[in-house]
Amino acid sequence: MSPGDAGQLTGLLIAGRLQGYITHKISYNMDRQKTIYQLHEEHKTWLNKLLFYKDELSIMQHRIAEIAQKNTSHEVLALVERFQNQLIIQKEQIDILNHDIKGHESQLEAAVKQNPTAIDHQKFPDHPEQRDRVEVFEKMFNELRAELIRFLSKWM
Repeated sequence: MSPGDAGQLTGLLIAGRLQGYITHKISYNMDRQKTIYQLHEEHKTWLNKLLFYKDELSIMQHRIAEIAQKNTSHEVLALVERFQNQLIIQKEQIDILNHDIKGHESQLEAAVKQNPTAIDHQKFPDHPEQRDRVEVFEKMFNELRAELIRFLSKWM
């Protein structure tokens, strides 16, 4: 095999690998596509969960206030303040997630208005980052809830 043949063969191998990579990326991205109905359902589920968590924050706040009224020691009041701060942070996160989800929902509505006849057949990019953010929020919220339950059981 001559050096020129080796170079051509290397070029073909690289081109073949590149073509395989491109085909993989295209199929991967196609798998990451969803219908508008799937995305809308996911948004509704998330918004309902966030509404539930917001209600639960209110209940948690009342329980913490009960503890603060019954126990005036510095240790308890410091823990009460820490939990109140955590609840404020969680409420802010709920508001941010709500805003972002509704923003994405508005984008989907705009796509429907732009081309209402093709919307049934059109695919949209999935939103794994948003899904991850909701899942991380839920994990952190559940950890806070468990910690608060331990605190309440100790001081009520």
